Amino acid sequence: MNTFAQLKSQKNSFDKLNAQLQKLSGNQQQQQSYGDDRLWKPEVDKAGNGYAVLRFLPAPQGEDMPFVRLWDHGFQGPGGWYIENSLTTINQQDPVSEYNSTLWNSGVESDKALARKQKRRLKYYSNVYVVKDSANPSNEGNVFLFQYGKKIFDKLNEAMNPQFEDEDAVNPFDFWKGANFNLKIRNVEGYRNYDRSDFSSPGPLSEDDEELERIWKSQHSLQELVDPKNFKSYDELKTKLYRVLALDGGVHAPTMTAEDDEPAVMDFTPKFKEASAPELQREDSSPPWSNDDDEDDDSLSFFKKLAED
Repeated sequence: MNTFAQLKSQKNSFDKLNAQLQKLSGNQQQQQSYGDDRLWKPEVDKAGNGYAVLRFLPAPQGEDMPFVRLWDHGFQGPGGWYIENSLTTINQQDPVSEYNSTLWNSGVESDKALARKQKRRLKYYSNVYVVKDSANPSNEGNVFLFQYGKKIFDKLNEAMNPQFEDEDAVNPFDFWKGANFNLKIRNVEGYRNYDRSDFSSPGPLSEDDEELERIWKSQHSLQELVDPKNFKSYDELKTKLYRVLALDGGVHAPTMTAEDDEPAVMDFTPKFKEASAPELQREDSSPPWSNDDDEDDDSLSFFKKLAED
């Protein structure tokens, strides 16, 4: 188990972390429960604007990376809602990805539109220390999990890999040489926009090592979020997908309500057209139906809560 002294001496292994960021960035073109008190979410005003100051934290004790990424799916069909983690997160085949591959490769525009509707959504999670949260001052000085999308991930990557010679690389996850992140949210054409978010000048989060160690030990496990136990099995997901989309060979599944979310006994055997290796690879390489943009998924989380009640 790594210790705080090791963390301070290693200064977070910049090269190793940067290599992982680059690996994930080059491949870009969970399970969160609604009301999870580990999660920090920014609040916006009536105009859709919001502001907070966060500090991204190093990898939690006993873990190697200060972030994890997850893919999930959230869409509605004639048989109800499908809101599930994607098995592609843990490098396993996922029935929605396979089905989307089949739809996309059919050459039919309506199939492609359906594949886009059912697209995979990319999310990242990190631990953050809340420096300033005017909407909820009680959050200040505490550690939370923070869910974010590609746009904020890109800003982290840009901090570590600046474009211009007069800019110094900064490890935003470092206690001592990192930098506060100014989260600036605007409403642009009905969607949350984070383009104006930026980093302050680098500097230590605190000069007190005891305080930094307290913060470090207060972090939440990230690997727990991608533990296979948080993912349903391939067969469970396949059965649910068939029920939601009424893919039962012509006999439509009964319309489901939010309260009817548990798998039902089916009187048919779901069968997928086998996707070829290139088709599967296409999903893994962020195909057109894979969504890497930030989305405000509060309403989707609400439906998930209803489904789980």
